[in-house]
Amino acid sequence: MPCRLCGGPAAPFHQDRKRAYSRCPVCAYIFADSLPEPEAARRRYGLHENDVADPGYRAFLNRLAQPLLARLKPGAAGLDFGSGPGSSIGALLREAGHPVGDYDPSFRPDPALLAARYDFVTCTETAEHFIEPLKDWERLFSLLKPGGVLAVMTQLSDGVDFGTWHYKDDFTHVGFYSEGTLRWIAKRFKARLTVLPDSVAFFDA
Repeated sequence: MPCRLCGGPAAPFHQDRKRAYSRCPVCAYIFADSLPEPEAARRRYGLHENDVADPGYRAFLNRLAQPLLARLKPGAAGLDFGSGPGSSIGALLREAGHPVGDYDPSFRPDPALLAARYDFVTCTETAEHFIEPLKDWERLFSLLKPGGVLAVMTQLSDGVDFGTWHYKDDFTHVGFYSEGTLRWIAKRFKARLTVLPDSVAFFDA
């Protein structure tokens, strides 16, 4: 099966009772061989209880928001790609004085937001859902102004026992990244990569 990210010669990697997974030797991307039905996935997304008023969820989002805010100039404008049905990281960044649009292909599919360019784009717990990852990464980088930053949060597969890794068990999680995969993406889109703790990565365009 060709790799969904780079088109390389992916090989069988893991099999459990629910799904089979392949891994690409070129970009180290791991992906589920089968994909969820779109409506089933949308129902699953709708069950997420994401509320920025919840202190635990705020702390989770701040793993990305705080280091991003330290980089941004006053008034920098951004887009949250994959914002979901509820309040998200965009709310935290707006609290800090940055105009942020919320875009989600299932819940907030505003094409006007994809026609603009931004100083920064956030993609929080979304990249693992990409059905056509190369197209989605191309879109993310296309949304950046020159010198903009793409801030991504997704759990990395480095050092995990994939067979017992809880992250793969969400059936809407269909693609998994390592630092090697992020480096491939950075090279592909001519970006400078910074990998931070807590599954956060910045790509500087």
